[in-house]
Amino acid sequence: MSVTAAKGFTAAGIAAGIKDNGNPDLALVVNTGPRLAAAGVFTSNRVKAAPVLWSEQVLRGGQVSAVVLNSGGANACTGPLGFQDTHATAEKAAEVLGHSAGEVAVCSTGLIGVRLPMDRLLPGIEEAAKELSAYGGDKAAIAIKTTDTVHKTAVAEGAGWVVGGMAKGAGMLAPGLATMLVVLTTDADVDAPGLDAALREATRTTFDRVDSDGCMSTNDTVLLLASGASGIAPEAREFAEAVRSVCDDLAQQLIRDAEGASKDIRIEVVNAASEDDAVEVGRSIARNNLLKCAVHGEDPNWGRVLSAIGTTSAAFEPDRLNVAINGVWVCRDGSVGEDRELVDMRYREVRITADLAAGDESAVIWTNDLTADYVHENSAYSS
Repeated sequence: MSVTAAKGFTAAGIAAGIKDNGNPDLALVVNTGPRLAAAGVFTSNRVKAAPVLWSEQVLRGGQVSAVVLNSGGANACTGPLGFQDTHATAEKAAEVLGHSAGEVAVCSTGLIGVRLPMDRLLPGIEEAAKELSAYGGDKAAIAIKTTDTVHKTAVAEGAGWVVGGMAKGAGMLAPGLATMLVVLTTDADVDAPGLDAALREATRTTFDRVDSDGCMSTNDTVLLLASGASGIAPEAREFAEAVRSVCDDLAQQLIRDAEGASKDIRIEVVNAASEDDAVEVGRSIARNNLLKCAVHGEDPNWGRVLSAIGTTSAAFEPDRLNVAINGVWVCRDGSVGEDRELVDMRYREVRITADLAAGDESAVIWTNDLTADYVHENSAYSS
């Protein structure tokens, strides 16, 4: 159920001592081929961590033979020395595995502005290499957790081929991916351009539409590696759907594990003039802290939904807007609709539908409520 579900991949996860608590903190994923094709998407934040800058360069070559991932430190905003640390990480992995450093991607997650303990990380790579196994996917997924309460894996099967993946992330979930690391693997025989097309389409409608708190990370990375070990070249649409399915599964796991959340909120914008309008409106609703507080208190305050819609540039007429909460149309034509007392918000998932009455396009954005636990988690994070 992870990155080693596909043939041609091994993985490991160990405790290298990067985290003070002794928990697993270093993972290694290796593509044993015969194909080494790869694609990636990264944070759109202009402040990018050293491993993102490094991996972006690696992906330009369209080949990745190994990925080194660490938790316990983001290696972001650490200057030229931080980039040297990332380079040294790739060089060490290449040395141990007999690969080229230019084909080793590096991913880091944790606190920003702190150098990584290279005296622990580099020996850890040697140790992880000794632990590589076709059954090491779960251990790798556990090793990349930070504030995650559970490790996250998913698999989709094709006709003789597989797409598998692992993810970490529990906060800073916003468009431009999330504070997350994702490695997807497949044994399908797909070249780098084919991987890139499938990955970008998948992330556009999955990870890019998870918006926990409107904050964008410096380290977001999603990689898709193909070993070609199945010898099967699937039809492009079938392959893209499998990649999307795994991404969607992992994205849902991210939102369910969002820091401090007690409600998962599905925001569907319908009858928009364009998909861009639908996404803009959905994101505006998802980022409305007053609404998120209301949902936490199980208050169907539809006025806050309309208020959020009104801040966007989307095409709509205020007196034609409709809003439903858990299937009850509490707002009709920009005014009072069904009795709000009919809305049942006792359960974990809350569904909000915003009808713009301006076209036939739609989009879904996922977010969560705003809780005291979220504030505590993020105020105490550095310590």
